[in-house]
Amino acid sequence: MLPLAVSNGEVIIVVVAIAAPIAAIAFAGSGAVYRQIGKGTFAMDHERKGSQGPDLSTAAGRAEQQAELRQMLEAKAYRQRRRGERPIDVEEEMRRINAPPRGGALAADPGLVDEVRQLVIARNHRRLRQGKEPLDIEAEIARQLEDLEGLGQ
Repeated sequence: MLPLAVSNGEVIIVVVAIAAPIAAIAFAGSGAVYRQIGKGTFAMDHERKGSQGPDLSTAAGRAEQQAELRQMLEAKAYRQRRRGERPIDVEEEMRRINAPPRGGALAADPGLVDEVRQLVIARNHRRLRQGKEPLDIEAEIARQLEDLEGLGQ
């Protein structure tokens, strides 16, 4: 005949004895599921085609960019006119936006220019030790300052 009274300790041991193998089997079978996290059609692990705008290396791409820019500026002028404000001059804005970049505020800071020069010289020394061609120091300084200017955008 079965005992009618079971202690709490015996119940815990029986539950653990039943649950432990089930948990081990579930854990062993879940490896493939965890490898699938982040995959699938909604994953953001690749670049979308066509989302970058026109190809600016072609004349057609540059013309498309200019046409879109003009449309945006004309729309802005139209909205300003509708609000009763003085509209922007579309042609002047096109010239300003398409003008070649000038040396910005960073190029006027002699301390920063000197620091960038030291970094470029150190990089050239490393390149020479690695057997690579040295960089043009002045061109590299201008490029670095231009990159720094773009960081604030």
